[in-house]
Amino acid sequence: MKDYIERRAMEIAEFIISTESTVRQTAKKFGVSKSTVHKDVTERLPKLNPPAASEVKRVLLKNKSERHIRGGKATRLKYKEAHEHEEVSNM
Repeated sequence: MKDYIERRAMEIAEFIISTESTVRQTAKKFGVSKSTVHKDVTERLPKLNPPAASEVKRVLLKNKSERHIRGGKATRLKYKEAHEHEEVSNM
């Protein structure tokens, strides 16, 4: 494996662990695709650093279990903002 890929996988792992970020947030931060982040943490990281891989897996499972809540909050905010915009334009 290339050095820069190993380095990126470790940096991604550290970021996810320290911030408890989602794959999507991590991909945006590092300028790579969600697929790349996922491959780094599920395939490459266990070979490089098994304890870090376990911790990342824990964070990602937590995020997965909470995603329906985040989705609901985002939808609520979307409609709340649309309603507020509608009220302002009716004045």
